[in-house]
Amino acid sequence: MVNQVVNKFRPFIAIAIILAVLAVAGFFLVRARRNQQVFSDSMVSLPTVSSSPSTTPRRASDAVVTLEEFGDYQCPPCGQLHPTLKSLKQEYGPNLNFVFRNLPLTAIHKNALVAAQAAEAARVQNKFWEMHDLLYESQEVWKDDINPRSIFVKFASDLGLDTARFSRDMQDKQIQLRIQADQDAATQLGVIGTPTVLIDGHQLLPEKTTPDGLRKGIETMLSRKSS
Repeated sequence: MVNQVVNKFRPFIAIAIILAVLAVAGFFLVRARRNQQVFSDSMVSLPTVSSSPSTTPRRASDAVVTLEEFGDYQCPPCGQLHPTLKSLKQEYGPNLNFVFRNLPLTAIHKNALVAAQAAEAARVQNKFWEMHDLLYESQEVWKDDINPRSIFVKFASDLGLDTARFSRDMQDKQIQLRIQADQDAATQLGVIGTPTVLIDGHQLLPEKTTPDGLRKGIETMLSRKSS
């Protein structure tokens, strides 16, 4: 009798077991996909923009992630983010290609444009990153100055630049075109605020633009390229 009952319900038992296995497998699949989406959900996909003359490639290696910042030298949040980005450049070395794009918000930062001109003039003498760092690290010194140009010339002297050439280059048309190219790139991407960070072409949301968020973004992209 027992065997008859078992035989009668055997197909239903088999179906129940199969459904249970599928349910467990589905649970783990959904969880895996959810974990993969954590980084993607913090990003906004943007179209690719061709490099402007102001992009400065860093050292290359087998797996390289490009971190692109639209920044304003007078912007306080940009100044606060600067130490983190500088630390990440040192930490990841050749695995991180850091690109800075000028987006001076002249409507609210009166000295932002001349600061961008100073950084680009220093680039002509191969001291862009040194001037870039100095501008952010001394932001409080020049941000409200009536004529910050003289301060920037002093910075150029401290960096060992030819100050006469530096002063001329600040007014040079090519410098203006470099800055304009970055501004045009921002317009094309719909970037209107600073700092705005893109990692391999994906915009990091403002609330994720933190040391942990940046590191997570870099690590995610590196792991995808290494796999």
